[in-house]
Amino acid sequence: MVVPPIVVMGVSGSGKSAVGRALALSLGAAFLDADDLHPASNKALMAAGTALTDADRFPWLRAVAAALAGSWNADRPPVVACSALKRTYRDLLRETVPELLFVYLHGDTGTIAGRLADRDDEFMPASLLASQIDTIEPPGPDEPHLRVPLEHPVEHSVDLVLGALHRSGAASRR
Repeated sequence: MVVPPIVVMGVSGSGKSAVGRALALSLGAAFLDADDLHPASNKALMAAGTALTDADRFPWLRAVAAALAGSWNADRPPVVACSALKRTYRDLLRETVPELLFVYLHGDTGTIAGRLADRDDEFMPASLLASQIDTIEPPGPDEPHLRVPLEHPVEHSVDLVLGALHRSGAASRR
């Protein structure tokens, strides 16, 4: 069985990029940080402390979906770090790539806030965490996903995902 394309999701500061990069490396997969696909206008809004609206996010999500579809092949599945906060956002991604598996990094808001406070190179200020917490809709039982506690070290999170992929019959490329 082939490893599906994977979206590592969660709020800002949950560890999406770190876990996504390490997971991609372990799988021999391509990695993409969806934040790199945000238009300058979205980055400016967030840097100013303004939460994005659905109208701001949908063109970005379509670009993420296109990048997912364009980088997926059986030998090198993509791993994408993307907030994917709402079911409608994940549905949009699945319209283009139905086989997506979501890795949902969830956990303590205080841990996340501490991580955001330690950042100095992000366009997403810690002041927007509350809006992301209010917005996030955890994946439902009908959405292929794995829940991974964000408090784990990156390596442990990757091992949890690889173990679940192995148990499901997906081929590990470790």
